[in-house]
Amino acid sequence: MRRAWLRVPAWLRAIVLGALSALALPPVHLLPVLLVSIPGLIALAGEARSWKGAFWRGFCFGMGMYTAGLYWLTNAILVRAAEFWWLVPFAAPGVSFLLALLIGVVAAGCRSAPPGWRRVALFAGLWCLTDLFRQFEFFAFPWNLLGSVWAMPGWLGTVMLQPAAWVSVHGLTLFTVLIAASPAAGRRGMAAGAVLLAVWIAAGAARLALLPPLGPQGPLLVLVQGNIPEEDKQDRGRALDIYRTYVRLSAQGVKEAAELRDRLGEPGRPILFAWPESAFPGLLDRDTEARQVLMAQVPQAAAGLIGSIRFDASGRPRNSLVTVLPDASVGPIYDKAHLVPFGEYQPSILPFQVVPGGGMVPGPGLRTLRVGGATPFGPLICYEAIFPGRVVDPHDRPDWLLNITNDAWYGDSAGPRQHLMAARLRAVEEGLPLARAANTGISAAFDAAGRPIARLGWGIAGTLVLPLPGPLPPTLFSRLGLACPLLLSILVALSAFCPRRQKAVNKR
Repeated sequence: MRRAWLRVPAWLRAIVLGALSALALPPVHLLPVLLVSIPGLIALAGEARSWKGAFWRGFCFGMGMYTAGLYWLTNAILVRAAEFWWLVPFAAPGVSFLLALLIGVVAAGCRSAPPGWRRVALFAGLWCLTDLFRQFEFFAFPWNLLGSVWAMPGWLGTVMLQPAAWVSVHGLTLFTVLIAASPAAGRRGMAAGAVLLAVWIAAGAARLALLPPLGPQGPLLVLVQGNIPEEDKQDRGRALDIYRTYVRLSAQGVKEAAELRDRLGEPGRPILFAWPESAFPGLLDRDTEARQVLMAQVPQAAAGLIGSIRFDASGRPRNSLVTVLPDASVGPIYDKAHLVPFGEYQPSILPFQVVPGGGMVPGPGLRTLRVGGATPFGPLICYEAIFPGRVVDPHDRPDWLLNITNDAWYGDSAGPRQHLMAARLRAVEEGLPLARAANTGISAAFDAAGRPIARLGWGIAGTLVLPLPGPLPPTLFSRLGLACPLLLSILVALSAFCPRRQKAVNKR
C-alpha cells in the first residue's frame, strides 16, 4: 500500500491529503485525520527539490482542503442557475484558489527550518499567521479555521473551546496544527503533542470550573425561524405568504414568552423577538402598515428585531436589522458593515460584472443597540459572525450578541453547520451570550462560555423562546484582540531558529 501511494504524483497526493483534512471540520469532526494529513504535507514539502516545488504541493493541498470544505458554495449558485450557471464550476474552486495560495506559502516557508520539531514549529506558526492574514481585506474570508474542529457537540467540545477566551480561534488553530504535526518530529514530538493536548484539556476544564459570576440577565428572546426556501424568497408573488408566516410564528413565540415570564415571576423582563436576515419581504422601514399589523399581533413584545433590505438616501440598498417599537415606529437601525465579496459587493480585482446592480453599500461599522428597555446587544448580520475580534463595538461593549442570517442559500449542507460553529466561537472569545436566528436553520443560542442553550434544527418552521443569560466580564482576547494570537504565532515560528545547544565534547 505504501509503495503504491508513493508512486502517485506528489501533487495528487497533496490534493488527497488536503481533502482528507476537510473531514476534521464541522460537522464531521473526524480529528484523527489531521495526524495523517498535516505530517503528510510537511513531508511532501521537505521532499520537494526547491521552494517552488514545495509551494506547488502546499497549493494543491489547500485546493483539496478548501474545495472539499466549501463544496456547499455551489448551492448558492444553483438557486439562480438560470442566470449564473456558468459560475457553477468556479464557485468552491475559485475561492479555494485564493486560500490555497497561503497554504503554498506555509509549505514553502517551513523548509527554512531543519526537519524535526523546528520545522513543525515554523509550519504551525506560519499556518496561523496566514490565517490571520486572510481575515483582512482582499481575502476577507476566515472560514473553516482549523481551530473550529473542536467546536463539537458535548462536554469535550465546550472544554476545548475555552482557551479561545484568551487566544481566539486563531490560537486554537496554532495548538491544533502543533499537535497534528507532532508525528513529523518523531517520538519526542508526539510526546510533546500529547502533553500540549493534556494541558489544553486541563486549562479548558479549569476555566469552566472557575468562571466568574454572570452579569445581569438579558431579555426573554424569541428567535423566529420561518423555514422559507430561497427559491420562494426570490419569488415576489410569495411575499405576502412569507410575511404572514413570520407574523404567525412571532405571535405564537411572544405569547409563549409572556407565559414563561409569568411563571418566572419577572413581569418587568422585556420580551424581544428576532427575524432572520432579509426575512421581511419588502422594505420594512417604509412599510408602516406592515409594521402596524405585526406589532398588533405581539402586544407583549417590547421590540422586534427584523432583518430587512432598505435603501439609503442615495438610493443604494443596504442589508439591515430594523428595530420596530410597540407603537410600530422604527427604532435604531443597523446596516451590515462587512459585506460578502462576490455576493453582496463586487471586489475591484474582478474585471467583469458578477454582482447584479453593483451590489450593496456597507454600513459605517459595528454598533451596540439599546431598545425596548433590554440590556444592550451587538447585531451581526450573517457573514459578520465569522471574524474573530471584529464583532463588538470596542467603545461600547454590549451584553449579548444577536446573529441574524439566511443560510437557505446553501441548502442542508455543511455550510450552515460551519457557520453556526463560527458564531459559537465568538461567544467564547468575547465572553458574551450569542443568539442566532436563521431562516431555514440552524437557529440556536449559546451562553457566554459557548455552552449550548437551545437549538432549532434545519428545515423546521418554529420558534425558540429563551431567557437569555448574562455576560461574563471581558475576556483577555476581548481586551487585547488579535494581538494575542499574532504574538503567540510569531513566537512559535521564531522558536524554530533558536540556537542549537552544543553537545559537550569529551577531552581525552
